[in-house]
Amino acid sequence: MKMKILFIISCFLFAFSAFKTQQKRGIDIKDKLSDYGFFKGKMSDLTPAEEVMPYQLNTPLFSDYAEKMRFVRLPSGTTASYAPKDVFDFPQGTILIKNFYYFNDFKDQSKGRFILETRLLIHQEEGWVAMPYIWNEEQNEAFLEVAGDTKQITWKDEKGKKQVLDYAIPNVNQCKGCHLKAGKMAPIGLVARQLNGDFEYAEGKANQLLKWQEKGILSTLPDIAQVGKVPTWAIQNDGDINSRARAWLDINCAFCHNPEGAASTSGLFLEYYQENKTALGILKTPVAAGKGSGNRQYSIVPNQPDKSILVYRIESIDPSVMMPEIGRKTVHKEGVALIREWIKQMN
Repeated sequence: MKMKILFIISCFLFAFSAFKTQQKRGIDIKDKLSDYGFFKGKMSDLTPAEEVMPYQLNTPLFSDYAEKMRFVRLPSGTTASYAPKDVFDFPQGTILIKNFYYFNDFKDQSKGRFILETRLLIHQEEGWVAMPYIWNEEQNEAFLEVAGDTKQITWKDEKGKKQVLDYAIPNVNQCKGCHLKAGKMAPIGLVARQLNGDFEYAEGKANQLLKWQEKGILSTLPDIAQVGKVPTWAIQNDGDINSRARAWLDINCAFCHNPEGAASTSGLFLEYYQENKTALGILKTPVAAGKGSGNRQYSIVPNQPDKSILVYRIESIDPSVMMPEIGRKTVHKEGVALIREWIKQMN
């Protein structure tokens, strides 16, 4: 118990030190989420202010079944630059706003929701910085908490079953576990293939990329027919099983498993456009064997998910085995089932 307390204290001091360093660099960090002016009206309604643009991803990252509402705010008069495969180039001063919440009852969403946290990615002169804000019980404010937190939450799932979870809110340094690319913090989901889809705006449904272009916040967008797109993994008729499985791996794994990511030395690269079968894991031996391999020889064995290391790791909740290493405490059962079926059907 004493060691656990000391560990928590050391994490807090490390996070606080990083936060103070960022402040010295001139980052304007607010103590309260409301001070940014992202939302109008009742704060928990998450109704965006005029200059704040909502968006969604075709296939989002799994985060213990939490729902998310995403927004972006660019400095007035600036635009993001289109990139065909990479994250768009956003100007300094851009803020990405991601809100995590659960419905009290997923079967009857009219019973309301509770927002747990809002994570900000702020693009400043020295690069992107991450800041976590934790919502209060009254759901009328969220406060900066650089050390993160853990909260026990309960809800009813779509089958009416009560769920209980110790939900982890990351500290400012843990955010690097997912957002580090080529040694620097970077956004993940804001790529053309994820944004190339319809969104239900207040004024009606529209393609997100075309809407951003119309609003003057995205430049150099080519003909929309030339823009790549990932399917929504959970919709069976939205692409074949290969494209749906690759979309799931792209968002849940490739933020580390790419040539510039934290797992670059593994040689396992799971980006959506990866064409090298060995890099994708097919009959690829791990760089380092051990407990994480589950005594299996290859990352992916065609037709045999139970012999594939990839499956072993994504269906584990053992901290020394599970992938991703952070960001979840539960198994994404539906996602695992998709990857299993994908491997079963491999030629």
